[in-house]
Amino acid sequence: MAFRLGIDTGGTYTDAVLVDDQQQVVATYKSLTTRYDLTIGIDNALSGLPAEMMTDITLVSLSTTLTTNSVVEGQGAPVCVLLPGYNERQIAQSGLLDIVTDEGAVLLTGGHDANGDESEPLDEAAARNAILALKDKVSAFAISAMFGTRNTSHEVRLRTLVEELTGKPVACGHELASSLGAPQRALTAVLNARMVPYIQRLISSVKEILSHHQIVAPLMIVKGDGSLVNTDTALQQPVATVLSGPAASVVGACALSGLKNTIVADMGGTTTDIAIVSNGQPELCSEGARVGDWQPMVEAVRVYSVGLGGDSEIHYSTAEGIGIGPRRVVPMCLLGHQYPWVLERLEHQLNDYPNARNNRFVMRLEANEVLLNQLGEHERYAWERLADGPIELEAAVMEDRNLGRSLAKLQRAGLAIYSGFTPSDVAHVLGLSKHWSTDTANLAAKVWAKQLRNLYGMGKWELGDAKEPCREVYQLIVTKISTTLVEAGLHQAGKLSEARAQNLAGLLTELIFNSEQEPGAGALFNLDFAADYPLVAVGAPSASYYPVVADMLGTELILPEHGNVANAVGAVMGSVVQRAKVTISQPTYGAFSLYHKGEPKRFSNLQEAEHCAEQIVREEALKAALAAGAASVEVVISKEENHITHDIDGDLFLDSEVIATATGRPDCRALVLNAKGDSETSVDISHDVGTDLASASDASSRYNIH
Repeated sequence: MAFRLGIDTGGTYTDAVLVDDQQQVVATYKSLTTRYDLTIGIDNALSGLPAEMMTDITLVSLSTTLTTNSVVEGQGAPVCVLLPGYNERQIAQSGLLDIVTDEGAVLLTGGHDANGDESEPLDEAAARNAILALKDKVSAFAISAMFGTRNTSHEVRLRTLVEELTGKPVACGHELASSLGAPQRALTAVLNARMVPYIQRLISSVKEILSHHQIVAPLMIVKGDGSLVNTDTALQQPVATVLSGPAASVVGACALSGLKNTIVADMGGTTTDIAIVSNGQPELCSEGARVGDWQPMVEAVRVYSVGLGGDSEIHYSTAEGIGIGPRRVVPMCLLGHQYPWVLERLEHQLNDYPNARNNRFVMRLEANEVLLNQLGEHERYAWERLADGPIELEAAVMEDRNLGRSLAKLQRAGLAIYSGFTPSDVAHVLGLSKHWSTDTANLAAKVWAKQLRNLYGMGKWELGDAKEPCREVYQLIVTKISTTLVEAGLHQAGKLSEARAQNLAGLLTELIFNSEQEPGAGALFNLDFAADYPLVAVGAPSASYYPVVADMLGTELILPEHGNVANAVGAVMGSVVQRAKVTISQPTYGAFSLYHKGEPKRFSNLQEAEHCAEQIVREEALKAALAAGAASVEVVISKEENHITHDIDGDLFLDSEVIATATGRPDCRALVLNAKGDSETSVDISHDVGTDLASASDASSRYNIH
């Protein structure tokens, strides 16, 4: 029997699953993600699967939350963005300077107008100087020209310059988004460039481990819309894998539950991701998916992603008192599980006077060569010290203040990570989880509670009590999850702005809680939440929190079998989907412009423009789908038009977008070695992975709670 191998590389765990031809999960394994060397965690996950099943793999598909997490946490490789035709106001509006240095945001003369005509000639000399000055300081380049979607010539010329002068990865705005909105398109290009090293490392690691396990099969990656692409396409547009993990979890949750109408909530290590599925289809957000504080122009499953996961730091917040996330830290229970000597140091911290560095140990996280090459003497020394294992931050400060400051700099640069008190620790203290060190979690809770009382005057917990502060934090987490679910429901209604939905969600959550706790008590409001949409909760921490969430909201809960590896299951359930879009506008009455690469095409007849557009998008979508790894591709053409009613001219065409959607199953033709291993034969072992997810799980296992 042939199997498909799904792999999900998350911030905390790397999961591996095997799915058979009947869409049944036949084996699963979880291993800790090793961010400093991804191959270790991936190898451990694959080694945990039955060896006899690993000899006949027809497809390997990968989902990841690493790109999502990097956006939410504000991490990423250093990049330079070249901006022909932009001005200072647009840079400030885009938020680029929050993720790119002042030096790295390069304004250039150039750009085009709304009709695709050149506004000013491109200043190639200034561009060349900027590229040469920054090439050794950045990992990649991003390019976004004013009205670059109406005329791509300046972006294309700059990409050629970057490739000639540096050989480093380049992300162009016109290749990532077809919509107008220059600041958001520039942000999309920058996020894409920042993610290139993450995806390169991940793909390289997976390929190395597949070779080690002698698995020869096509390798696909889940995009943010739940579809699949091959590795070459993913390397060109890694920003498309933002929300890869959440999209895969939605597909996997639907497959495992067999439901067509549901709310999917995936609680991972860094984020909680919520999506609403109606009639078997998750809603897509064509205007761009919001991830943390950012909204790149990436078509993806509409997911409400907040920085709340099992590894989210629980900390003092001036606004909330006790804050949860969005920063990810290593849970103390995991740290103590891996390094038992931490227990003794926590005992020392508990018996000493508290300070802001309590529960703080520092570990290596990433190994970005560009950043490492820029380290000063003290930071380099701190990096080398971390090779021996975690360093207690307080001990480092007492030993050498330069060492303490250098460790903090490494953490801010994304090269190192802190430990801290987290929801995973809370679950261990309260007996809801026990897979890591409960003793360490108890000590960390006591240290944290003492820190909050003595430093910030919070809490009335008895000294040395771990459970009571954890019960309080647990309730805060449940409330935050519930509020996010309600907010997702308000967004689905589409009646409120984002800010108003956030403000109203807290009030409605409280009213729903009261309705469930005191039904029929004479209240004027009696609210129900998602009466016809069961809540399907997946992800490793979900069993610790969602039973109480569902009870508080009064909604049906399903914790499906294999829900803790739903992302990896969803990774092998999708199809390849590629879209191509062309815009047609009527800048002056009776004149039509078609915008597609380089100079716009001009027409005097709308039908001729549309016919040309359909030919272009059909060819491009088909080509993209085949390049992304599809077989048996079908192409569907759609059109979205904007009209206005004019007093004199009547119905007046403004613009339209012609869209081709190409869909095909993954091409599972793999090169396999013959028995002697001395030649290669191309064998067609493709099969239809299917699109009807409802049949993916046996009804008898849908409602098991594990």
